[in-house]
Amino acid sequence: MRNHTELSEFILLGIPQTEGLETVLLLIFSFVYPLTLLGNLLILLAIVSSSTLHTPMYFFLGLLSILDMLFPSVTCPKMLFYLSGQSRAISYKGCAVQLFFYHFLGSTEGCLYSVMAYDRFVAICHPLRYMLIMRPGVCVGLVTAAWLVGCLQATILTSFTFQLPYCGPSRVNHFFCDIPVVLPLACADSSLAQRVGSTNVGFLALMLWLSVCVSYTCIGIALLRIHSAEGRQKAFSTCSAHLTAILCAFGPVIIIYLQPTPNPFLGAMVQILNNIVSPMLNSLIYSLRNKEVKSSLKRIFYKVVFTAVD
Repeated sequence: MRNHTELSEFILLGIPQTEGLETVLLLIFSFVYPLTLLGNLLILLAIVSSSTLHTPMYFFLGLLSILDMLFPSVTCPKMLFYLSGQSRAISYKGCAVQLFFYHFLGSTEGCLYSVMAYDRFVAICHPLRYMLIMRPGVCVGLVTAAWLVGCLQATILTSFTFQLPYCGPSRVNHFFCDIPVVLPLACADSSLAQRVGSTNVGFLALMLWLSVCVSYTCIGIALLRIHSAEGRQKAFSTCSAHLTAILCAFGPVIIIYLQPTPNPFLGAMVQILNNIVSPMLNSLIYSLRNKEVKSSLKRIFYKVVFTAVD
């Protein structure tokens, strides 16, 4: 058996085919990342500060806002660091931690979308029993299950990826550590880890997507039975924002991990959409399309303004 010198760090090359655009990218992401954090923080404050929003639907939306602040924070700070001219190196342990939390938070958010779809199904198809079915204990149980699934998924993927020896090269052709770009650097057969990664990510995404489709198929059937156009519009308005967010979340996952021949540039663009742009859009979608959230934000704004004036 050959002796291998294990790597102590990796070098993140950044977004493929963007050499010379570091200043432009730094300006863009320096604007988008804080906007993402601010937008989701405002939604969280709106939900916490308004007693009328202390319902299962907004409980899940508040958790989604937390995830949408944490998820881009896995990759964006390091990217901003090296785009500003600092070192592109990331330690071996740092790479493993980044990969773990990327899949942990991403899988948890996917599970939460499925839970939110079920919540909308119960609200529209069983409105009289909604508060009985979605009682606090059930909501906490569903969220706990989502976190556990995300943790288990991330543990499996990280273990299979970093049980392999890495002895060079150390150049990661991406802006963060992820399975498709780290495994080719292994100096041992990585076919099993690649199959486990593709199978696990694909299976979880498929199961979550099917659960969302079942919930919204039932919702669609229920909406067709509503004779009042006003009633149908009101019911649909509670689902439209969630549907938009789901499409932004699941689309990139399918493109990235199920491509027969991965394209580094396409993969990077899609992951930027998934990691950074989608969490920002979620805050805009839920604040602009939700009257209750907008009303709560207005009350917070007026309270801050009047307090400052006084």
